[in-house]
Amino acid sequence: MPDKAITCCFTGHRASKLPWGFDEDDERCKRLKRAIFDAAEAVYISGVRHFICGMANGCDMYFGEAVIKLRETYPDLSFEAAVPYSGQAERWAPELRRRYQRLIDSCDMLTLVSEHYSPDCMRRRNEYMVDCSSVLIAAYDGERGGTQNTLLYALRSGIEIIELQL
Repeated sequence: MPDKAITCCFTGHRASKLPWGFDEDDERCKRLKRAIFDAAEAVYISGVRHFICGMANGCDMYFGEAVIKLRETYPDLSFEAAVPYSGQAERWAPELRRRYQRLIDSCDMLTLVSEHYSPDCMRRRNEYMVDCSSVLIAAYDGERGGTQNTLLYALRSGIEIIELQL
């Protein structure tokens, strides 16, 4: 397990909750992807070497793809997929499942939080990521939900939070 002091995790909204939905050609999405990449690179430069992604569609995938891209320049960084339950992407559209699998195939470490879905497996995944990290990057719009709960948990945990506005 990588040292907490050099670990960063991420939280953000699923595509269905984003103002542009699944339209990644939208300029707002492109700006967010650049902001995620820049934030991940900034924490790398500050000493972070391990990145944890919760693997949901939308912002989590943007983060995972940014980390994989960063690894082209910084080969000493590592990427962990924190999967909330086995079969997370089973019901997703085929292209999203392929994208998810590319990220899984690119990770250095896979943590399966729960074998089966349960009402609290997402929360437990989010808490696992925060508990293992010294920094949280969050793409957040102020709405209630899992991203807000993760941010609040991170605040109580006392880790650094970098909040990216949607």
